[in-house]
Amino acid sequence: MTVTDRPATYREVFAEPTFRALFVARTLAIGGHSLQIFALSVLVYAGTGSPLLSALAFGAGFLPQFVGGMLLGSLTDRLRPRRLITTGFGVEAALAAVLGLVVLPVPASLGLVAVVACFVPVFNGSAARVIAERLTGDAYVLGRSVTSMSSSAAQLAGLAGGGVAVAALGPRPALLIAAGCQLAAALVVRIGLPLDRPPVGGRGGAVRDSWTGAVSLLRDRTIGRLLFAQWLPSAFVAGAEALLVAYSARRGFPAGAGAVLMGASAVGMFVGNFVVGRFVRPSLRERYAAAFVVLLGAPLILLPLSLPLGVVAGLLVLGGTGFAYGLGLQREFLQAAPDGRTGQLFALLSTGLMALQGVGPLVLGVLAEFTSPSLAIAVAGAATVLVAPLVRRRRDAGATR
Repeated sequence: MTVTDRPATYREVFAEPTFRALFVARTLAIGGHSLQIFALSVLVYAGTGSPLLSALAFGAGFLPQFVGGMLLGSLTDRLRPRRLITTGFGVEAALAAVLGLVVLPVPASLGLVAVVACFVPVFNGSAARVIAERLTGDAYVLGRSVTSMSSSAAQLAGLAGGGVAVAALGPRPALLIAAGCQLAAALVVRIGLPLDRPPVGGRGGAVRDSWTGAVSLLRDRTIGRLLFAQWLPSAFVAGAEALLVAYSARRGFPAGAGAVLMGASAVGMFVGNFVVGRFVRPSLRERYAAAFVVLLGAPLILLPLSLPLGVVAGLLVLGGTGFAYGLGLQREFLQAAPDGRTGQLFALLSTGLMALQGVGPLVLGVLAEFTSPSLAIAVAGAATVLVAPLVRRRRDAGATR
């Protein structure tokens, strides 16, 4: 094993103070955001009795991110990182506080959520750019891995904490707790990040520059392939996971089994990222990235079979480990980033992930309505497997743009 092919260690990653600060801040912010989404959904349902409006409250922050990522993404490279990220968390704290303190009409509440969501890819892209600048080699890949694991854990903790806080205090006090988490994240960034360096010079108006940059990134053959290789499996699997409650009910599993099945994939994702990120050599991660995509989708194809609950849960855990395929793409993805648009590339990645994870459940939900949840889940698994060639094409044909 060469030195450059040696897996990085968590000690090396967390030795970087900037990464530590962003890790803590993002964990606090994601937990607070998940709590906010849950509490707002409960608040809207309690005030209207409408399942549709409650669902819109839950998902109002996703689709607007597509607009923000396409039209504002260049700001990640044009503005100073510490100021931009601190402002982002501060704005989200203010949003949660307003929702908790002010009685607003439902359309106004959802409108505020949507407006703030437009800027989320900008904040996230700037944070990702800072991490890419401060961590090098395999430490960067492992840093992305641990960030992904902490994000999943923070989402689960935020939703669980939201349930407890709403039950004990009510939705409005829970929203204030969410605001406190976001404010704490802003303070961590303000104190923990080094002094801002001068921003990259702008190329005309921000909106025009963002649109031009996004189009040019998507037209790049290597970047486009790597973006879709990361977007599509997540969209298909998110669609399958959205059907697990209905699948569980159709199979006659005990009450609460749907939640267990939804958590199984997250457990697998955590295990896969930990094991592959820490113990597998970088060259092997990259060589077998396509195989991990197959592992991600293949277990879903088996769900139409009459399998016991424990076996289904085990298959979902196994499939979740396949999310480690993303670790095999990170070095190539970062190397493909053009000068001056690294932050925008990360913003575009975040934009596509959020948008397509919203579209996936919708499309597969329609399919399940006309067929069955188990068949729709199997289709999602087969579609995931078919993405594997996107992952391995560079190794077969070379890095042609």
